[in-house]
Amino acid sequence: MDRMIYLSMSGAKAAMDRQDVLAHNLANASTTGFREELAASRAVPVRGDGASTRVYSLETTVGYKSASGDVQATGRSLDVAMKGNSWLAVQGLDGTEAYTRAGALEVNAEGLLVTRSGLPVMGDGGPITLPNRAEVQIAPNGTVSATVDGGKPQSVGKLKLVTPETDSQLTRGTDGLFRSAGGDLPADATAQVQDGALEGSNVSPVETMIAMISAARQFEHQMKLIQTSEKQEQSAAKLLSANG
Repeated sequence: MDRMIYLSMSGAKAAMDRQDVLAHNLANASTTGFREELAASRAVPVRGDGASTRVYSLETTVGYKSASGDVQATGRSLDVAMKGNSWLAVQGLDGTEAYTRAGALEVNAEGLLVTRSGLPVMGDGGPITLPNRAEVQIAPNGTVSATVDGGKPQSVGKLKLVTPETDSQLTRGTDGLFRSAGGDLPADATAQVQDGALEGSNVSPVETMIAMISAARQFEHQMKLIQTSEKQEQSAAKLLSANG
């Protein structure tokens, strides 16, 4: 009887965790450059005195979906979409180098080229600084040029674009940025961007909604098993009481 309860409880917890991941993905279905989070379940024995006769099913994040999202032209000179498996290097809030596919860039009050969330964009020699009142253009190879008062365009830096060797080389942090466990990745001189365009999320809202419905049904099934186990235990208790 208790085995049914443990199995059902473990299954219900796994369904709840899966629902959380799916809800997070659906909430970011329109977020620029978002990568769909993937999850899977793994069996973990319950440790304690005696033999390990109970096993929990725990949700574990296995990475992210590497497929690119749809690219939409915006016509804005500070919007860039990374091509292939290239990533844009930025400076995270903790000061470390991180990577993103969100290419909606801006110039802050200090003249720094930053992301929409205010993170400095990294160049070959660090953050990129732009002159006042400059018109900015970004070339396909990531070179950033500034034109002031109709003058001649001047190169002010080059976006640091990196290309991880494998999808597993990058891991998502709690801040939504990706980092490499082996340290900062080297700049890829062959990486390209599409200027005046943004890459959308690679989350499919329809597929995610279907998966959420499936997870909800699995949770309900597990709860029904717990209720069935409770009824069986009550019936057994009555029989034992009557015979006792």
